[in-house]
Amino acid sequence: MTQQRIVVTGMGAVTPLGIGVSSYWENLLSGKTGISTISRFDPAEWPVKIAAEVKDFHPTDFLPKKLVRNTDLFMQFALAAAKEAIDESQPNIAPERIGVVLGTALGGIATVTDAQEQLTRSGRFRLSPHIVPKFLSNIAAAQIAMAYHFLGPSLTVSTACSSGADAVGIASMLLKTRQADVVVAVGAESILSGFMVAGLSSAQALSTRNDCPEKASRPFERHRDGFVIGEGGGAIVLETLESAEKRGAPIHGELLSYANTADAYHVTAPEPNGRGEIRCMQKAIEAAGLEPSHIHYINAHGTSTPLGDRVETLAIKAVFGETRAKKLPVSSTKGATGHMMGAGGVTELITCLLSIRDNILPPTLNYEESDPECDLDYVPNQARAANVVIAMSNSFGFGGQNATLIVGKYHR
Repeated sequence: MTQQRIVVTGMGAVTPLGIGVSSYWENLLSGKTGISTISRFDPAEWPVKIAAEVKDFHPTDFLPKKLVRNTDLFMQFALAAAKEAIDESQPNIAPERIGVVLGTALGGIATVTDAQEQLTRSGRFRLSPHIVPKFLSNIAAAQIAMAYHFLGPSLTVSTACSSGADAVGIASMLLKTRQADVVVAVGAESILSGFMVAGLSSAQALSTRNDCPEKASRPFERHRDGFVIGEGGGAIVLETLESAEKRGAPIHGELLSYANTADAYHVTAPEPNGRGEIRCMQKAIEAAGLEPSHIHYINAHGTSTPLGDRVETLAIKAVFGETRAKKLPVSSTKGATGHMMGAGGVTELITCLLSIRDNILPPTLNYEESDPECDLDYVPNQARAANVVIAMSNSFGFGGQNATLIVGKYHR
């Protein structure tokens, strides 16, 4: 059986920088930030008052009013991103051959915390009958399948901040094992609530630059002090090359490989020497049939945490060698979008595809003073023209979850 080639035939994005792929990309390259003071709830009493919220999102532009009432915001982001990707790809094949894989770290956590607050305030134990399917993680994938009558595999993966990347990887496995010809891979997240702000603040994971939100997320920079909560949705349509060519679908690029490893070290901290991250990148390069020298750009996980950014830098050096690593452009879009959790793995893969298409590298914002322990080329502050043929995207999560994706320019 010949190895299936996997291509991307549709893309969709709902982000703190804009709704729609073109808006996201334009604002990312121009150096805009989506981070500001929280507006979703009053943050006055909370230790962290900033986040990267999706602004000007009107769910009824994408969904019927009844569905809006019965879905969590993360599901609405997933459905809107999937709609853009599906509308572009137009996968007009047998519905039994189309699947959905969705990644989310925390599903409808905001709906859960809001419901608990309602119960506590009212003292009445009565909730909407729709409350449980409103927060269940898998219902987002189910809603996409129902909206388009896709009858193929429907899966949901929750691997913390690597969930979106793992959704793409699992989608590619379904295609390679011929369980589907087209799979919509989606990442979606919306965790903004006092509960999550308090929990992540207690873990000292978040930036406390409340007085200067736009400067708070500063990946790899010397004075970084934690990540900024982001939210949104990303979607790509993955398809076998055979299927895409047969129906004349648009091809944005080729998914060359996926790898996943575990640190098996700690529930929140990465292994200090980057052991799992190193193996993950190496496995992805090997699976693509490449050498490290073939990678032209890395979209880093780069969350702006002191330890995480240092360990990722160490891991990149170990994989690519000190000399090559220092010449290899590495940027993190989280300086602009915040940490979109499960959504980030997909929107950042879209970033790689657009970098390949347009031969331009997105910047790492707020890079003002270099850190001796983070000494790579992080494409500081401004987008840069570059010839990009093959790009790598890293996503690492709590629990030592590591995922790496590699995409390349499509060549027949």
